Amino acid sequence: MSTPAAMATVTATLQHLLANVVPGAAVTTQPPSTARNGGNGEQLNIFLYSTYYNTAFSNAPMPGETRHGEHAYPPMPLVLRYLITAYGANDDDISGQQLMGQAMSLLHDHPLLGPTDIVGIIPDSNLHQQIERIRITPDVLTLDDMSKLWASFQSAEYRLSTGYEVSVVLIESTRAGRAPLPVLTRGEQDQGVDVVPEPSALLSGVRYANQKPGAELGDIITLLGEQLSTEHTRVRLLHPRLADPIEIQPQAGFNETEMDVQLPALADDAQLGFNWPAGFYTLNLVKQFPDTPAWLSNPLSMPLSPQIETLTPTTAPAGDVVLSIECLPQIKTDQPVALLFSDQIVAPDAVVTPADPTATSTLTFTVRNAVARATPYVVRLRVDGVDSIPVDFSAATPQFATNQQVTIT
Repeated sequence: MSTPAAMATVTATLQHLLANVVPGAAVTTQPPSTARNGGNGEQLNIFLYSTYYNTAFSNAPMPGETRHGEHAYPPMPLVLRYLITAYGANDDDISGQQLMGQAMSLLHDHPLLGPTDIVGIIPDSNLHQQIERIRITPDVLTLDDMSKLWASFQSAEYRLSTGYEVSVVLIESTRAGRAPLPVLTRGEQDQGVDVVPEPSALLSGVRYANQKPGAELGDIITLLGEQLSTEHTRVRLLHPRLADPIEIQPQAGFNETEMDVQLPALADDAQLGFNWPAGFYTLNLVKQFPDTPAWLSNPLSMPLSPQIETLTPTTAPAGDVVLSIECLPQIKTDQPVALLFSDQIVAPDAVVTPADPTATSTLTFTVRNAVARATPYVVRLRVDGVDSIPVDFSAATPQFATNQQVTIT
C-alpha cells in the first residue's frame, strides 16, 4: 500500500513513460484549458480529471496485513481516470494523430505499472511496494461524455483525446490497528464457556391491553415470542432520558409463547410519574442463572403513552382557544410536546413541571381559529412521539374519553 502521494506518483510515472514516445515532444500534466499555453510544438497532455472507489478492496485489509484476531482498517482503493490529449506541431491534425497513435500503442503494450517503472519517480513515495498490480486500461468515453468533459474546460478548444483508467491505487489508512493479547483463560479459574441450560428466548411482539396502540401505566402487557420462561427472568426497560434501566418481574406462569408483565400503577407509587417518563422504551428480557453472567434477549420497542389528568376548558367559543392540560407522567426537560386538536398540531405556549415528583406537569396551548361544530373535538397529547389514548375502555363498548374532548360553540 502507499501514502497519499500515490496519485501524484501514478501521474508522474505516466508522464515519464510517454516522454519516451517521441523524442522532443513535450509531455505536460495540466488542465486542457491551460495545457497549450501558447506553445506550437508536439505535445501530449495527461490530465487526471476524476477518481472513484474500487469497492472490491474497500471492506477488508489486504491479505497479510494482520493475523487472526487482529484488526486493521482497509485501505482507500482508488481508480484514477485520465484524459490524454495530443497536439501536433503548429496544431497540425495529422501530426497530432500520429502522436496519439504512438501514445496509445505504448500504453497498449505496457498495461501494467511495475515496481521498476515507479521507483524513484517521486521521492518518499512507496507506491512501488504495493502488492496489488497497477493496471492501465482504456476508458471508452462516448461522444456525449467527451463533449461534457471538454465543455467543463471553459475556453479550451477540442483536440483529439482518449481516456484511460489506472487501478487500483491503495492508499494506506492512517488509523492504527489493534492487536489484542492472546486469551490465556476463559472465565475464572479457566472454567470455560458458560452454558445456559435452556434455549434462548426470542421476542416477536407486544400485545397491549384492550387492543391499545401502546401501553399506559397500570396496564398488563403481553410479550409474544418463543422459548419464554419466567424463571430467573426480569424485564428490562430502557428510556433514552433515564440514566439507568428499569427492571420489573414478569407475572408468574408458564407459557413458552406468551409472558404477562404488570406495569406499575400510579395508585401504587406516588412518584411513578417522575420515574417513568412517556415515550418509547427499549424492552429486553434479562435471564441470569446462579453463578452465570446475565444475557439479554433481542430488543423490542414499547411506547408508553402520556395520560391527560385534566383538560380545561371543556367548552369554549369559536376563535382562538387557550387550553390547559395537566398530565402524567411528568414532562422531562427537552421532551418534545405537541397537542393534536382535530387536524392541527399545536406547539405548547408553556410547559411547567414542578420539583415535586408526585405532581403533574401543566401545559398551555393556544388553538387558533377553532371552528364551532355540533360534535366535540377529540384532543390528544403527544410526548416524545407517543400520543395519549383518547378512549375510555371502562364502558360496555369503547368510547372517546370525556376528559379529552372540547366542545366549540
